[in-house]
Formats: sequence, structure tokens, C-alpha cells
Amino acid sequence: MNKIAIIMGSQSDWKTMQFAADLLDDFEIKYDKLIISAHRTPERLYEFAKNAKQNSYSVIIAGAGGSAHLPGMVASLTTLPVLGVPIESNFSNGLDSLLSIVQMPKGIPVGTLAVGKAGSINAALLAISILSLNDPTLHKSLVDWKNKQTSSVDKIPK
Repeated sequence: MNKIAIIMGSQSDWKTMQFAADLLDDFEIKYDKLIISAHRTPERLYEFAKNAKQNSYSVIIAGAGGSAHLPGMVASLTTLPVLGVPIESNFSNGLDSLLSIVQMPKGIPVGTLAVGKAGSINAALLAISILSLNDPTLHKSLVDWKNKQTSSVDKIPK
């Protein structure tokens, strides 16, 4: 089963992670959305990550801001691909989140995307790409999506 988990550290992160969910909806991919704080709900984090594969998830998209420990902590507890989305913060426009997620120690991989909306959308596209490796129908849908994106770009400015 191709199911994706969209997890985030707090309710306020949903306004960014919603973009990933919207794109997964467009591709008719099942997902669950969950709030899992690395600091405020560590037992929830541990239980989720340790059981993610058994719960039929194929990819985890993890959005976090500030210290942004969620993606790395989840990646340390699962073998599933974890895609990290840095959430824009008030402190440094998300640079702190980006650096926290991208600077993982050897052996704890997190695929880190751009800060904010672009990162959320690209995380969904990367998850779709991963799932499409074993799903010809989904692969065709992804090719069609990319072709539509390409054809929407004008050759001459208006």
C-alpha cells in the first residue's frame, strides 16, 4: 500500500504542510496528517517512528521549525525515507530550521527540501517520485503533471 505520513511539530506548521497534502490529494495518494512534537510528545514520536513501516507508510514527510529536530529524530528510528521540510520561523525566516534539518550526522539521512511552501510541494513531489518507482500508473500521472507544468511556461514574455 502506498501511504504517506505528513507529520509536523505543531498546529502552526499545518499552514505550510497543507501544500504537500493538497498535491497528494491531486494525485489521489493516501496520507495521514499528524502532529508529533520531538520535544513535547517524545513518546508519540517514538511510537510513530518505530511502527511507521508496520502501519503501511512508504514515505514520511516531516515539517518542523525552529530547532527542527522532528525529521532527524524520526529518521533515527525508521528505515523509511524521511523528507524534511523546514518551516519558516519568525527568528530567521526558516534558516535555523533549514540548518537543523540539513546538518544530520552520518548514518541518519533526511532528504532536506527548501524552506516553506516550495519545500512542502517538492517533498510531496519527491514522495510521489519514490512511490512511482513501483507503480506505472502513478509514474504516468507524474509524467503528465510535469509535462503540464512545462507546457504552462510561455516562450515569450507578455
